[in-house]
Amino acid sequence: MKKKNIIIIGSILFSIIIIFLVFKIYNYLRIKYAKIEVTLVEDLTVEFNEKKKISDYIISINGNIISDDIIDTTVVGNKDVTFEFINEDNIKVSYTYQIEVKDTVEPLIWLGSSYSVPVNSDINLEEKILCGDNYDNNPNCYIEGDYNLNEVGSYPLIFKAIDSSGNSEEVPFNLNVYEPKKNTSSNSKKVNTDFNDIVKKHKTDNTKIGIDVSAWQGDIDFEKIKNAGVEFIMIRVGGTIGTNGEYFLDKKFIQNIEQANKYGIEAGIYFYSYANSVESAIKDAKWVLKQIKKYKIDLPIAFDWEEWSYFNAYNVSFFKLTSIADAFLKTVEDAGYRGMLYSSKAYLEKIWLDHDYEVWLAHYISKTNYQGNYLMWQLCDNGKIDGINGDVDIDIMYN
Repeated sequence: MKKKNIIIIGSILFSIIIIFLVFKIYNYLRIKYAKIEVTLVEDLTVEFNEKKKISDYIISINGNIISDDIIDTTVVGNKDVTFEFINEDNIKVSYTYQIEVKDTVEPLIWLGSSYSVPVNSDINLEEKILCGDNYDNNPNCYIEGDYNLNEVGSYPLIFKAIDSSGNSEEVPFNLNVYEPKKNTSSNSKKVNTDFNDIVKKHKTDNTKIGIDVSAWQGDIDFEKIKNAGVEFIMIRVGGTIGTNGEYFLDKKFIQNIEQANKYGIEAGIYFYSYANSVESAIKDAKWVLKQIKKYKIDLPIAFDWEEWSYFNAYNVSFFKLTSIADAFLKTVEDAGYRGMLYSSKAYLEKIWLDHDYEVWLAHYISKTNYQGNYLMWQLCDNGKIDGINGDVDIDIMYN
């Protein structure tokens, strides 16, 4: 009886295995010979870092794409694009096509028609004049023409740049080597921007008027600035001593954030960064998060990177620099805060690439003509307000 049961169980298991194998073979053949009809566009190229979906290259397909994802176009060269779709016979199949990621954007040379330096300067022009690229971390930047920094004169030169994709740019300019004038006393009166005038001009139901501060403003009388109409304040939390240097807390940060919280003034934070990599930017953000966790932060945490005079030495492309900012901002947003990029109009237009974060625009002018979206506008750095001895930046926030 026992032997008979073993034989029955064995027969059942054998039958199950046979059925399983038949099913596997059937499914394999069904997929292998599934009908696939995909017609692609003629132009299978894309610009570096351009947003393209899988379906953007498909004219027709006998089915429905399961996930029409954005294609990663951040590496120049040929790229296989593989996706799955359900065909008209309700069979899930896979398909691959190849695109070419191209970089056709020429490098940027931040230079006008002339450039002036004092005689006997030890400046390295190729290092000092900003020369960068959207993709290449180290474009070839050089000057054609002869000049002598130890001799006063005007030298006609050409600044040239070539990136790794073969894109080139050149800017003719005159190098003016001049004899510095001796300091002379000036009786010109300094002009300041009165905070009350900004309130009168820009305060509406859709705006708030505020300031941004650091240790440079010294001891602030928060009762006075609140009475003067300050509705929000951006406070520097600190920074690092150079690239990858030690962190320091702004000498007035704790005092400023505690007083802002005490007087009910909405507060945001900014961090002056020297980050040269995604890793260092994430490290910066984590340091910031530790410093602010005890306080009420109503407004975004801003990433402030302004090393434009030393940009060439950082060996970063505009894409990498934007990725550095994104890494900082994503880290603070993952922690539950809002992230914001601080920069001036010219750099926002020419260097920073598209990103998903709010913008704090710096543009010292009576009416900005910046066309991008921005949450805040820093309109001056010579503001005057009761409660602060010295100048202060004035800002507008839009609801």
